[in-house]
Amino acid sequence: MKIFLKAFFIVTIIAFYQCKDEKKPVEKQTNKNKLEEKVVKAWDSLNSKNTEAFLTEFGKQNPETIVEITTDFGKIKLRLFEDVPIHRANFIFLTKIKYFNTTVFYRIAKNFVLQGGNSDEMYTQRERRKYGNYLLEPEFRNNRKHKYGALAAARQWDNNPNKLSSPFEFYIVQSKRGAHHLDNEHTVFGEVISGFDTMTKMSKVEVGVDEWPLDDVKMHIEIIE
Repeated sequence: MKIFLKAFFIVTIIAFYQCKDEKKPVEKQTNKNKLEEKVVKAWDSLNSKNTEAFLTEFGKQNPETIVEITTDFGKIKLRLFEDVPIHRANFIFLTKIKYFNTTVFYRIAKNFVLQGGNSDEMYTQRERRKYGNYLLEPEFRNNRKHKYGALAAARQWDNNPNKLSSPFEFYIVQSKRGAHHLDNEHTVFGEVISGFDTMTKMSKVEVGVDEWPLDDVKMHIEIIE
């Protein structure tokens, strides 16, 4: 009988401690590889799929309208139009990321336009690829014409029925007669407010058969206000 009671006592003690262990707070094990990492989106996450949404919001937060182009021939100050919001915001965006500062005026078409925003620099091409070579919907306005000093967006003419603008390349009308055959063909999004003498000097540089200046006409663009 003593042996039976002793055995019963031992079994009870073991059962008690087992039950006690089960009530202990146990840290839950998780598979860390399955934890979802928080993705921080880059502020400049512009691409071909979110172009209008990104630039609309960017434009609200960056209302600047005055920029200045510095060249070896002098300065050209431009006013960007607020009634073409996507093109204005795009130009401000590219200025703020310093895209234009590695580009040149690659076409000097005398008595016509001064065209820039591209170059042979690897950095320039890398930046264009980074943002997916996106395009801009046209923003034609009846009051925005190709007058002398107009700032407009370049675009491809072939296979471009919707007249989508290049976001990277622009031109300034250098002809005093204007270039009104381009009205409603290219989006005009700004105008020169000073530096017409600089435009005249630039128009006299020596160019090749493709109208590319023999000596690069480099630019630096900054926001004034």
